[in-house]
Amino acid sequence: MKKDIHPNYRTVVFQDVSAGTQFLTKSTVASKENVKWEDGNEYPLVKVDISSASHPFFTGKQKFVDAAGRVEKFTRKFQGNYFSKK
Repeated sequence: MKKDIHPNYRTVVFQDVSAGTQFLTKSTVASKENVKWEDGNEYPLVKVDISSASHPFFTGKQKFVDAAGRVEKFTRKFQGNYFSKK
C-alpha cells in the first residue's frame, strides 16, 4: 500500500448544536476543536447542525404531506391538456 494517502481514522465527538447532544464515534473528519469527554480523555470535536437527536424522522415530529391535495392541484393546473383528453 502507498504511504500517506489514507485519512486518519480516529475517535471523535460529534455535537448536535440544535439539540445539544454529543456522541463519541470514529471518523476521518478533520477538526480544529477539542473537547474533554466523560472518560477524561480529550477528543476532536465536530459540530453538526442535525443528527438523530434532532431530525424530525427520529424525533417523531415530522409533517405528513397531503398527497391527494397535490394531485388535485396538478390536475387543475393542466386541465384541458393531455391529461383530461381520454
